[in-house]
Amino acid sequence: MPQSQDPALHRRGLLITAIGGLALSFDIPLIRSSHGEVWSVLAVRSFSTFAVAFALWAVLRFLLKRPVTLLPGRAGLLAGLLYGVGSLTFMLAVFNTTTANVVFILAFTSMFAALLSWIFLGERPANATLLAMAAMVCGVALIVQDGLSSGHMFGDAMAALNALILASAITISRKSGADMGLVPLVTAIIPGLTALIMLPGGALQIEQPAFILFNGLVMIPLAFFCLATGPRYLSAPEVGMFYLLETILAPIWVWVIFTERPSSQTLIGGSILIVALLVHSLWQMRSKARAARLRAGGPEIAATQA
Repeated sequence: MPQSQDPALHRRGLLITAIGGLALSFDIPLIRSSHGEVWSVLAVRSFSTFAVAFALWAVLRFLLKRPVTLLPGRAGLLAGLLYGVGSLTFMLAVFNTTTANVVFILAFTSMFAALLSWIFLGERPANATLLAMAAMVCGVALIVQDGLSSGHMFGDAMAALNALILASAITISRKSGADMGLVPLVTAIIPGLTALIMLPGGALQIEQPAFILFNGLVMIPLAFFCLATGPRYLSAPEVGMFYLLETILAPIWVWVIFTERPSSQTLIGGSILIVALLVHSLWQMRSKARAARLRAGGPEIAATQA
């Protein structure tokens, strides 16, 4: 039985990916709390994550008494490059549009993943998934239209690009079946080096560095490790849906801490996205449970259901 069809492994994947999505929801609040300049924050966040990757790699080698691959083959290298560029586009989005716009647009990651899985893996989305995509396109259109009127178009575009990049990395991980847990952590060196080149005056400008250090050393490694491990057990669209936790929670954290209230149009568009994803997730879980019962019951149940 494939891993994605084994109920126990599927539950493990759900737990791992849920932890990753929850940890990721604190990313933007911690970035904002550091009160730093964009390239300074990106440099500290990226190099902290990179340091954790090598420390974790060394610990795993010692405990497992065998080599541990940082970048598993060409697939690992390509996924790593995407994760690295994704960190750059994400930071540009955070500093050029509102938190709500960023996370609502990033919710489209799961739908991008479904499309890419269809194109490259031959996993055709169900009709329900296609309907959810159509609803989400409407929601994203409302948010982007609001971004045009409020001068946030560049940030919104970076968020959309980030969603596509993440979906591409998830799809590659899914196709390879390799352990990609360390890949997004190691390739944090890419945005880190880019940020050093772009630093204004060559000096870091961060008022509260403790927040971004905690983010880079703890929360981001935990989030990326879990989300990059998820495709071993779940389909690409399922993994993408756990970014919904950030979509729901990050605007709440920022609203509470910084009183940054989303516009009415953004809230409407975001609500459409969230409802579409929630309904689709519930449908997927029900479909998987029904398929598992059919497999367990054998031909008799299948004939009854026909």
